This record gives sequence, C-alpha cells and structure tokens, in this order.
Amino acid sequence: MGNQGFGINPDVISTVAQEIAGTVAKGVQVAIVVGGGNIFRGLQNSTNLGMERTAADYVGMIATIMNALVLQGVLKSAGIDTRMMSAIDINRVAEPYIRLRAIRHLEKNRVVIFGGGTGNPFFTTDTTAALRAAEIKADAILMAKNGVDGVYDKDPKQFPEAKVFETLTYDDLLIKDLRVMDQTAVSLCKETKLPIRVFDFNEPKALQRILEGQPIGTTIS
Repeated sequence: MGNQGFGINPDVISTVAQEIAGTVAKGVQVAIVVGGGNIFRGLQNSTNLGMERTAADYVGMIATIMNALVLQGVLKSAGIDTRMMSAIDINRVAEPYIRLRAIRHLEKNRVVIFGGGTGNPFFTTDTTAALRAAEIKADAILMAKNGVDGVYDKDPKQFPEAKVFETLTYDDLLIKDLRVMDQTAVSLCKETKLPIRVFDFNEPKALQRILEGQPIGTTIS
C-alpha cells in the first residue's frame, strides 16, 4: 500500500520487483507467497462487515490472487520469467498448484508466485508459506515485514524500550507468544526444521544482503 490506505502503490511494487530481480540474478531459486491485507483481511473484515468467517476468508484468498497477478506482471516487465500458481481454481489467469510442477518451474529458474493461500479458510498466508516451503523443500523462509526489522520482546511502536532478538528458537515463539507468525505456521516450521528470517523489506537490498550472510533481522531455528 505504501502510504495509501488501500490498494497497490506502483513505487512499492516496483521496489519489491527490483529486490526479487536482484535475488534471482544471484542464481537463487525464488518462490513467493503473497498476502492480501492491502485489499481485504478475512478475519478483520468478517467482524467489521458481519460476514461469515469462511466467506470472508475466501474473499481474502482472491485478494492474494490479485496481488500475485500484479507482481507477476511487474516481474515480467523486468525480464524475470515467472509462473503464478493458485490454490483456488482460476485457470484463465493462473496454473493450479501442483507440487512437482512448482519444483520443476524452480529447477528451470522461474520465479514461482503462490496465490490463493492454502485454498482453505481459517489458514493464514503465514501457514501457506510454511506449507509451500516444506512441500518444495525450500532451504529457508524469508519473511518480509513492512517497517519491522525483526522480532521484538514487545511492540516497538508502543514501547520504545523494546528489544530486538538476533536469534530465537521455534519454542521461544510458541512459549513467549511472540506473534510474528501464527502458531500453526511456527509448529510446521519446527516439525520440518525450516529456518525463518524475519526482516524489514524496506531495507535497501535486504534480500541480497541476507543471502550474503549479513546479520539482518531475526533468525528463528
């Protein structure tokens, strides 16, 4: 959204695409799970609008598909070969998600964008990221945040004295209830031994610097 209250900011999506392009240029296989909160949040809007949670979650899944299509279009304009895969049947604009096909796209150095969440209500895009990462046997999850440079012991926007963690364990997140990811996602990462790096996507070349081994953000393992 950038500074907007809703929708997609062209400057922001362009910056995101540049960051991804720089990562691809390093020879890294990249798969992306996108959220949809800039358009519609299922849990929040189900309460505000008096909708049934299941219906609201499906609207949220469609919002992620809209974002995925925009990201794909901008990446293609930057010369990056991409494939978008959806957990919801929407064959005119995206391939259905098939695990082995996604892996094959990655082997051909295509950026794979996953839209539609898990395809099921009540599951967040955090859980989608953990699930897809496990399915494609990813080496790590890089969790891009907006203006938050890691995991803190308390909300840094409310408490100036909040301290950022350099490293945490999965159990730290679960026991201390540090809500950087939902607990279903953390449990899945723990089970599959998937390391997570939480970082601020607004930092210049953050993805590339992480891949170079620089200590940016918080590592959870």
